[in-house]
Parts: sequence; C-alpha cells; structure tokens
Amino acid sequence: MIHLGLPRTAVVPIKGYRLIHTKHPPISVFADVASPEEFDILFEIQEMTNPRLSAEVGNLRLLPRDEWVLGIPGAHYAMAAFTHVNPDGSRFSNGDYGVYYIGDSKDTAIAEIVHHCNRYWRNVPELKFERFEYRCLTTELGGSVFADLTGLPSEHEYYHPTNYSDAQVLGANLRSARELGVTYRSVRNKGGICWALLTPRTITSIIQSSLHQIIWDNGITSVNLVTPNP
Repeated sequence: MIHLGLPRTAVVPIKGYRLIHTKHPPISVFADVASPEEFDILFEIQEMTNPRLSAEVGNLRLLPRDEWVLGIPGAHYAMAAFTHVNPDGSRFSNGDYGVYYIGDSKDTAIAEIVHHCNRYWRNVPELKFERFEYRCLTTELGGSVFADLTGLPSEHEYYHPTNYSDAQVLGANLRSARELGVTYRSVRNKGGICWALLTPRTITSIIQSSLHQIIWDNGITSVNLVTPNP
C-alpha cells in the first residue's frame, strides 16, 4: 500500500555520513566550475582531449539542470550520485534515477554499507579474501523539508529488509513531485536515522572525513579505521 499523505518534517541544517568505494575517483570537472554555463564550456574543452570524460561524468540527462549543484565543496560527489545510477536500484529508486543516502552517524553509515556489501560480495564466487577501502563523506545539508517515515512501524512495507518495491514507488512519486527526500529509520542500525535525498539541491558541502577498510574473508570480518578525521 502506498501512502502519499505522509507528514513533512522540517530539518534544520544537519550533518550526515555516507561511505563510497575508493574505486570511484572524484570527477574534477564538477569541482572546477561554479555554474552550469561554466561547466558547459569546460566540459566541451576537456572532452576534446579526454575521450573518457563522458563516461566519468555519467548521464547528465538523469538530473534536471536546475538541480545541478556546482561551486560547493564536494560538488563532484553530490553530482555523481545522480549521474551514475545503480541499475539494480535501491530502497527508494528502481534504478531509473539516483538517490544520495546518508546516515546520522558513521556507525549508521557503516552498518548500511556493510549490509549491502555482504549481499553483493556473496554473489562473487571467486572472492575469498580481500580488503576494500571506503571513503566516509561528511555531508552537510541546509534547512530542508522531508517526507517523514519515522512514525511508521518497523513492520511497514517501506521498512522491509529486502523487498523495496513499495518504497521504490513512493520514491518515484515523491521525486515526480520534486520533493527533496525522505527521513526514515535505519533498517541496519537500530536507533539510527537515514535520509534519502532525491535531489542534491539541499546539499551545501561534502568532504572526505575518514578512510575505512572492510575486510572480506568469506564474509565481512571487520571494518577498520585507516585514517581518522582530519
């Protein structure tokens, strides 16, 4: 059942956390400009000498031009989440558009990524022992209003641990209505809160705050801090 009459909760400027694999390099062209017009010029110049640039930037058509965030710290991280989309989808996306997920603490962000890494890596039969490094991105949001799911019970379909179909329909409807995102309780870290941003518009800053190493040995055995906060 899809409930669109959800409460909307105002959120004061907050700080959240997200982990991404270090194999995803920053896209410098996003960080080098402050406006879409400057991006157009720089992208055209760089594309002449870097044929891989289009693949690195991703599909810009997935993000409306008036939602681009350029000129903020970490603009490349904010934009990449919406121009490089996981075709398998996520809790609030069926794979047709991007979502930027953050947790209220590093513990919540780690719990979320550990769950998804476990599911993915168990389907890689040749993977026996490996170390993977993840950047923790400290993300600051401006004052925002989000659809609020925190009042719904844990048994609600939006909180199903593996079946995201109802939550994906909700996400698509909210995105079509140009809502900023969703506040919900973390399914992987009891007591944690997450935000699913359906647009980068509310992001004011993203910086790498620490580096973590996830150890896989026929299952995730540990998550270790490599470099602490600067």
